[in-house]
Order: sequence, then structure tokens, then C-alpha cells
Amino acid sequence: MDPVPPVVSGFDSLHLHPDILKGIHHAGFLQPTPIQSQAIPVVLSGRDLIGSAQTGTGKTAAFLLPILHRLLQGKRGKNLRALVITPTRELALQCMERLQQFSRYLPLKGAAIFGGVPMGPQISALSSGVDIVSATPGRLLDHIYSGRIDFVDLEVLVLDEADRMLDMGFLPAIQSIVRLLPKKRQTMLFSATIPPDIQRLSREVLHDPVTVQIGTRSSVAVGIRHAVYPVPQSLKMDLLHELLRGEEMSCVLIFARTKHSADRITRRLEQTGARVSVLHSDRSQSQRLQALDKFRRGKTQIMVATDIAARGIDVEQISHVINFDVPRAPEDYIHRIGRTARADATGDAFTLVDRAEEETLREIEKVLGKKLPRVTLPNFDYKKAGAASESHHRPRFSGGSRFSGGGRPSSGRPHSGGGQSSSRHSSGGRSSGRPHRYSR
Repeated sequence: MDPVPPVVSGFDSLHLHPDILKGIHHAGFLQPTPIQSQAIPVVLSGRDLIGSAQTGTGKTAAFLLPILHRLLQGKRGKNLRALVITPTRELALQCMERLQQFSRYLPLKGAAIFGGVPMGPQISALSSGVDIVSATPGRLLDHIYSGRIDFVDLEVLVLDEADRMLDMGFLPAIQSIVRLLPKKRQTMLFSATIPPDIQRLSREVLHDPVTVQIGTRSSVAVGIRHAVYPVPQSLKMDLLHELLRGEEMSCVLIFARTKHSADRITRRLEQTGARVSVLHSDRSQSQRLQALDKFRRGKTQIMVATDIAARGIDVEQISHVINFDVPRAPEDYIHRIGRTARADATGDAFTLVDRAEEETLREIEKVLGKKLPRVTLPNFDYKKAGAASESHHRPRFSGGSRFSGGGRPSSGRPHSGGGQSSSRHSSGGRSSGRPHRYSR
């Protein structure tokens, strides 16, 4: 049995159970984030809650920690006592990963329930008894209709990333699940944005909630530096290669609008010798988990993903997010770039924009309340024929300590307005054993 570490934590003031504080300290969390320090006391008081903050601010701990505290006060049984509904399997797993960290010294168990994997292990976990379940709506309904989940003892419901669930068409499923739950319960709704449809849902499922909002609605993390690169669609791949060659990019997440585009970008990058992971809905669950694991551990330094990953990736070291395609909605832009500058770090968000995408970009700027800086690479040939980009000699990866190549373009990145000039995270470097240099 591991020795119990001393409890020395800024979480002490939140009056959580001592064994929860031990788990927090063991996980390396020292100070609560603003959403945690404001939401946890509300939840501990028993009130319903609407929590709004940009991604990467610690919303998962903001609801898990007070849930654990509450469950420790009551009697344990085999029936489910807390339910967290999430839009994606990655988020369901992320919730359970945090639960395992925080409940290290607690007699509480949890399980992640999601589709795309065999039901056997989930059935076994449910039959043995769990206190908390994090689940996607579809697979949760499968278990409910099969009689494997009893809500008679349910005390707490959490709707996590509620705006994304509605975007993905889960509203009817959520309403079906809520109708099966006890009327007397505590309900929390967490969302990065609070559009009108989320307000309507909150009126349906919450009772006299307290609203905790960190930052302005549709805001982005303060550590993100934006840059827009106007470029014809036919030259986007060439410009992407040039950005990777010239910028010190330790951990890069590239967003594509479609699965086909994500696969094509991945193939083109792999032709240069890059180590790339790809994540989209056509990948099997095992492939998706493997891709995320390699990216987290630095086995691959680039991940190409569709918007399914905009809220499902929790990797603190992402230094750059590149929008190969302009996202369809301002909220998608916010969630995409929220993958970098997590936990008070800094990061860069680059967007490649064809002329046909300018109108969509203006809608994003309108929501952000500012015009994003346009950047032109000084040595990039913007007039070459698109066909030439297919046969253009590609730079290749070789060994080294980072992407560096021929040096950084003098005006190829945004300035941070007095901030640090480096885009690398302050949390430290990533593991070695992988290529970092992008050179010709």
C-alpha cells in the first residue's frame, strides 16, 4: 500500500473530506482554478448549478470533487448514486481518469459507459455495483432499456459539455434519460457556452440553479495567441509544411473539417516522415484510444482530428492548434483552440483561410469581439500553381530536439503583445525519443 502523503493543498479552504484532499494532493493539484473555487461550495451546499467557463479550466474536478464528498456522507449500496452524461467517449473516459485520481483513498467505484466497444466489461462493472457512471447518451440508453441500471438511489446528475451534446443531436436522448431519474436530485449543467437552447434545457432539468460563469461567454483562454494565414485552398498543404518547418512546435493539433480531409492531411504528413496520429468518428474505439495515448506520451508529435476531438482531448502540452479548415461555427473555433494554453499555459492558434472562408471567419471575429491578426510568410510563394504543390519537393523529418529546420520566419507568427515570445508551455518539455526537427 502506498504511503499516505501529507495534505498540503490550497483546496483545504473548500472543506472537502480529508481523504479527498489526500487524492488531490497525490494527483499533483495544488490550487483550485476559478471555476473550482466558485462552483465547489455551491455544489456542497446542495444547490443546482450552471457552470460556464472556457475549456481547459478544470470543470471536471469542479463537479467530481463535491460529488465524491457527498457520496462519502451517505450509505453505500449496489445502485448508482451519481450520473455524468458526456457527448463523447473520450470525455467519458477522461472523467473516469480524474475520478481514479481523486478517489485513490476512497471506497468508491466508477465506470465509463460508451459505444464502440464490447458491452461485456460494462455489464460486469454495473452488475458488481458502481457509485458513479460517466456515459454517452446512446450506450447509456442501451443499458437502461436492458434493465442493467437502476436509478432509484440516484442523487446527482451532471450534464457535461451540454452545448456540444445539443450540437450533436443528443437532446431527445437526454430528455428520455432525465424522465427516468428521481425528481429529487441535485443537477449540474456545465458548458463552455450558454446559447439559448442551453438556457431552455436548464429550465427543464434544473431547479433554481446558481450560475457560475468564469470569463465572458464565448471567451477563449487568455494565453492563446491567434494568427490567420490567408492562402488559396490549393496551397494550404504547402503552407502547413512551411509552418511546421519554421515554427518550434513541440506538440501540434491540426483540425480538419471532414474525415476525408483529416485522412488526406495525415497521409501527406506521413510522406514527409512525420509521426502523426489521426482521430475521427470512422476510427474504431481501440484506434482512437491508441492515437490519444501516443499523442499524450509524445510517441507522435502531431495529431490530425475532426471536431469530435475539440472537447475530448486533454493534453496539457499542446503548443499549437492549427485550423487547416475554418470551423463552421464560432463556438467550434473556441473549443478547438481551447486545446492549447490549458492550465494557465500559453499556446498559438493558427488558422489557414481561403477566400471562400472569409465570411465564416468574420462571424468568428464578431463573437470574439476582435479582428484576428493576418500573417503572411515572407518567403512563401503564394502565386505558384496548386498542381505544383502535389509534386513539390517535401521537407522531411530528421532527428533533433524540436521542429526547427531553417529557423523561424521573421514575421511568420503573431506577437503576443508583451507576452513571452516562446510558444512552448511553461510546464516543461515532452518526453524524448521522437523526431522533432522539420527541415529540408
